[in-house]
Amino acid sequence: MIIDMGTLLCRAKKERYGVAAPNVWSLNTVKAAYEAAQELKAPVILDVAAIHKIEETVDAVRFYEKKFPDVTAALNLDHGGDYEEIIQALRLGFSSVMVDRSTLPFEENVREVAEIVKTAHALGVSVEAELGHVGQGYEYEATRDAGLTNKEEAVKYVEQTGVDCLAVSVGTSHGTYKGTPKLDFELLAELDRLVDIPLVLHGGSGTGDDNLARAVRTGIQKVNLCTDLSNAGLESMKKYLGVDFESMEKNRELGEFGNPSANMWDADAAAAEGYKAKVQHYIKLFGSDGKDQ
Repeated sequence: MIIDMGTLLCRAKKERYGVAAPNVWSLNTVKAAYEAAQELKAPVILDVAAIHKIEETVDAVRFYEKKFPDVTAALNLDHGGDYEEIIQALRLGFSSVMVDRSTLPFEENVREVAEIVKTAHALGVSVEAELGHVGQGYEYEATRDAGLTNKEEAVKYVEQTGVDCLAVSVGTSHGTYKGTPKLDFELLAELDRLVDIPLVLHGGSGTGDDNLARAVRTGIQKVNLCTDLSNAGLESMKKYLGVDFESMEKNRELGEFGNPSANMWDADAAAAEGYKAKVQHYIKLFGSDGKDQ
């Protein structure tokens, strides 16, 4: 069952657990996310980025929603860009949209997000937005401190925009870190105390289990995940293929894969198993297993 993300996360905030938000982009990743949630009796948030062709992915989500009717899920547009893209997501039936205006000045961020909130709420769709800016892992050391969320601004932002959940920057980064993740847990605790809506952590991959578990205990309700899941899927696919890729580069006579029994269908399924196992790891880490009963 697809519900709005605000409702799903308000329960998580009340009961102090986190919900895994895996990026999905294909039939197999959607299925794997649903299977992970069903087997652990956990809610899940299906994050879909526009780069992953949202029309096709929405069809996959709706197909598997019928196959897994007992799973409570939200369908969220991840890092929604221009106005037309967000309206497209609303027309396609997303139950939540993330509006990313984090690189704009405060007043412009507020104005553009508040406009979208009015439209989305009229359709029963929740809105996530970002204050502060979570940058890219390859530039972590240079940008980490500059993007941290200002706690006084956060209070005003929530009041002025009417958003349902707030993505905060407390020291994480998207993608693979260049450097060691350093989370500002004091800032996160203050944001949890001052802001009465659920908080979201972008850049969960590579942050480390101890950091993520502590972030959930300190006040995070949604953790976005992509790179770790993709890497887990790739490792699972490599095991299926049985290929030493370094040797293959050195010894071209091994052929395209070096494994004549491998096929694309099973390789994709093997990748989905690795993806699913990693999603389940994070569901347990965030304490949401058994919360969807």
